[in-house]
Amino acid sequence: MELPVYLDNNATTPLDPRVLEAMLPYFTSKFGNAASRSHAFGWIAEEAVDYAREQAAKLIGCTDKEIIFTSGATEADNLAIKGVYEMYHEKGNHIITVATEHKAVLDTCKHLERLGAGITYLQVKEDGLIDLTELEAAMTEKTILVSVMYGNNETGVIQPIKAIAAIAHKYGALFMTDATQAVGKIPVNVDADGIDLLAFSAHKMYGPKGVGALYVRRKNPRVKITAQMDGGGHERGMRSGTLNVPGIVGLGKACELCRLEMDAEARRLSALRDKMENSLSAVEESYVNGNRTQRLPHVTNFSFRHVEGEGLMMAMKNLAVSSGSACTSASIEPSYVLKNMGMSDDLAHSSIRFGLGRFNTEEEIDFAISEIRKAVDHLRELSPLWESFKEGTAQSIS
Repeated sequence: MELPVYLDNNATTPLDPRVLEAMLPYFTSKFGNAASRSHAFGWIAEEAVDYAREQAAKLIGCTDKEIIFTSGATEADNLAIKGVYEMYHEKGNHIITVATEHKAVLDTCKHLERLGAGITYLQVKEDGLIDLTELEAAMTEKTILVSVMYGNNETGVIQPIKAIAAIAHKYGALFMTDATQAVGKIPVNVDADGIDLLAFSAHKMYGPKGVGALYVRRKNPRVKITAQMDGGGHERGMRSGTLNVPGIVGLGKACELCRLEMDAEARRLSALRDKMENSLSAVEESYVNGNRTQRLPHVTNFSFRHVEGEGLMMAMKNLAVSSGSACTSASIEPSYVLKNMGMSDDLAHSSIRFGLGRFNTEEEIDFAISEIRKAVDHLRELSPLWESFKEGTAQSIS
């Protein structure tokens, strides 16, 4: 077993060697531009891109023409939300999203607010799920888009996507989901779920960094978005720029592997996660955050009362974990996701996210459990807050 043990697969995943093998020729001998239509180098590159588009489409149950390649899920989120806002502004300017979304969605919505959009930020219940009656109450004739994350990147909580899409469509709005953490981990089918736009990224599913995709529905309804990057008319005019052929090949291969291995992998990882939770739940004053049934198989988020999360990570030098989203982990503020679930600052500050992955072994999980328990015990021995809590003089934290 190599140290440190990597348990931060929600931040990024290691590249699967089979993905690297598929990519390598497109850096060297097959280096053509997929838009070069006059010679074999371009044709070979274009063929590889077309095949990757088919591989990605199969994973989420759409047609290959509905896949638009981007630099990642952040760009896909921006393209979808800004593109819909500009295309449908004559119909309305109202967008509904959730306070626990990824910053790629929240910051995009804040940008549109400055341009005159009306944004409703739905709150979540203590388990991280939205209230469908609140969603329906927020819908207006001016609502053009509902954007709700499929599976949360910090807690793993899965929203009732099919029901949310049905409410959006009932009022004539489009439904979009950032499915970055869900695609490749659980079955996602855009037709069965009623999804109109969907963003995902290769590096969360054992593919390369710097490449992702946006699904844009072509029928019932035909969704139109304005391009956010101009020049050349690539990707059906929605996303110009020379295609990252090696990255796209890697995304395609990663999608294929996930499609074939997802079910077995989900069973294995959920068993390892449950083992971790059962053991750590025996630690005094420890809590699993988020809904325990509607969630991704590879994620758990724990709070340990009167143990500061940053200090806990430093005490576990042989574990690579995080105290929240990788995109906001430089912040000393407590997780906004957990805060929106009604958690106190103290308890939110004591949270650690564990993201299990394809290459984690049971030996590593056993080692992690031991390291976490030792670190929590050690920090509590040093904590006057824990001492006073045990003596009954510290206030209980809800």
